[in-house]
Order: sequence, then C-alpha cells, then structure tokens
Amino acid sequence: MIKDNFFGREFIKRPLCPFCGIFIERPIELKSNRPTQMPVGRCSSCGSVYACDITGHDIGSALIEALMFGCNMDWDLAWDLLPDEDYYQEIVENYDPVHHFIVPRGYFEGRRIRGVLYFIKFHEDVLEVTDAGVQKKISQAASIKQQPKKQTSSQPLSKKEVETLVNEYNVDAIINVAESDKKIIRHLQRLLYSGDDQFRHRAADILGQVCAIIGDSDPKSVVKLIHGLFYSISDTAAAGWGAFETIAEIIKHRADLFGAYIPQLYQFLADDSRRAKAIQALGSIAEIRPDLIRMVTYHFHPYLLDSDPKSCGYTVWLMGNLKASEMREDIEKLLKNGDKIEIYEKGRLIEKTVGQVAQEAIAKL
Repeated sequence: MIKDNFFGREFIKRPLCPFCGIFIERPIELKSNRPTQMPVGRCSSCGSVYACDITGHDIGSALIEALMFGCNMDWDLAWDLLPDEDYYQEIVENYDPVHHFIVPRGYFEGRRIRGVLYFIKFHEDVLEVTDAGVQKKISQAASIKQQPKKQTSSQPLSKKEVETLVNEYNVDAIINVAESDKKIIRHLQRLLYSGDDQFRHRAADILGQVCAIIGDSDPKSVVKLIHGLFYSISDTAAAGWGAFETIAEIIKHRADLFGAYIPQLYQFLADDSRRAKAIQALGSIAEIRPDLIRMVTYHFHPYLLDSDPKSCGYTVWLMGNLKASEMREDIEKLLKNGDKIEIYEKGRLIEKTVGQVAQEAIAKL
C-alpha cells in the first residue's frame, strides 16, 4: 500500500484528467480479440477517454486506440474527425501501470517509468453519439475484471520437486504454480549455488521466467531479488554464482518492468574478474531485447580484442545478437580463433570455439 504522505512531494502523484483535474480510474482491457489493443479508460467527470502505452514508445498507437475507443469502435467516424476541431488531445507521461500513479522523476522501486496516458476529449456533438456506447464497454469490462479468478488445482512444490523439475528442464510444471506458490522464488534461488554449470543456468533461466509472471502482481519481491543478486556480485565475500545469469533472464523476459537495471551491469565491465559474466548477461538480454543495448554498441568494441577468451567470445556473441554490422570486419578476424566458451541455449550449455561464435554472429549481421 502506498502511503498518502508520498503524494504532494513530487515523488509520486495521483493520475488526474488533464481536462477537468478529476482522479481517473486505472485503464482496463476491453473484451476484444484484437492482439494490439491497449488498456483504456474514461473520465467519469468530463467524458474524456484515454489509452495507456506502457512502453512510452508507441504513442501513435495510443492515439489511435483512444480515438477508436472514444468513437465506440466506429472506424468511419474516427477517420472523419479532425484534431482541434472535433476533439482535443493531451499526453500524461511517467505513468506507472503497476501502481496506477504518476512518477515525475521517472524512476520508482528501481524501475524506469515510461508509461504514457493519451487523452482525447471530444466535442459535445460527438459525445452525444458515442458516449453511451463507451460507458457500456467500460462497465462490461469492469464487471468481467471483478469476477473472481478460478482457483487452480496446482499444489505448491517442495524443494526436492523444484530441483527435480529444473534438472529435467520441465519449465511448464514450475510456471504453472508461479503465481500461487509464494516460495517458488526461494526454492529456485537456492539452486543457483549448484556446482553444475548447466543446472545452474537452467535454474536461472526458469527463475527469470517465474519472475516475469510474479512481476505483474508482486514486482517488489522481484526487485528485492534483483537487489540481492547485485549485492552478491559486488560483495567479494559472496560467491555470486548464477547472479549475472538470473539478472539477465529477469530483464530479458520483463524489460518493461526491470529494464532500468541494465546500466548497473555496465559497471562490471571495468572489472577483469567480472567482465566476461557481465558481457554474457548483456548478450543474453540482447537475444530478446537488442534495442535496449544497441545504442551503446561501440562501447564494447575494445573487448573484441580482449586477451581473456571468454570476454572476447561473449562480446562476439553480443555483437551478433545486436546485429552490429559495423563490427563485421573485426569479427571476421576471429573466425579462426580456437578458444572455447560455453553458450546457453534452451536448457543446454553448448561448447563452441570463438571462431564458431564469430561465424554465427556474421550470419546474423
């Protein structure tokens, strides 16, 4: 629960309608088969409508979503309307969809807050035609949302059962209990200390997928885990086994919630003893979200010449995942490099030469 004394200090603010200043309800998803649909809402006071872009990078789609919703899904009407003549627009930035408030500073609980609420207020003549249908859709969506969720029959897993499932790489069996089994994070975390490299990677892989699910309902527990993992890396008295791998898996599966932690991985690049692991983690993230790292590609160029085979090899892997074609000439110089590294792929650690990794990277460019 967010305490009221946070409000008024410019730390967090209640989301208000930019047209009438009234507190707005959390955007909700309508019952629809459209895969690109964004959550939407309606101001109960002035009738303005809004769409939520949680990424902050798709404002154009948010405009279309709000416009369509406000027109009661009437495409012909929507395209006939003109801005400033038939409707007004306002954008509210730094919206946190997890807690439903505005974060002026843009960061909260270790997360970068990027959400945008796109508001549209129609003229009265348009509202007379559309508002009844809009209110009906909101009411129907709210009633569906309030219906109690069906209880799953999944039983909590014991430590031994989790260990067995990780060893078998039975991801689905663990994912199925992620939301209901509060101990699942701890059960998986203890497996990160295994001396078996492949088993440890599997545990990190599955833990990242579990956190992706838990992040929706309990992001604080995932943030707490990430902080602990970074501490284990920084503390020279701690082994830090599996920490880099797990951080990477969490970020790559839920970059919208935890992508702000990527810069903290950069600080380990200057450390000879941790550089290879940090690059490996960034390469893993780049498999799914290369856009989060692509802008700093040249920062990694010196590591293609690193005397440590692992730092060099994982940098090549990272460049391939980033599709960094500007590095082609330097990567080609490593095609005959016979040093070996291990790449984790779908539950398996595969040994490859740096030359093989370079060849695969070039194929991606």
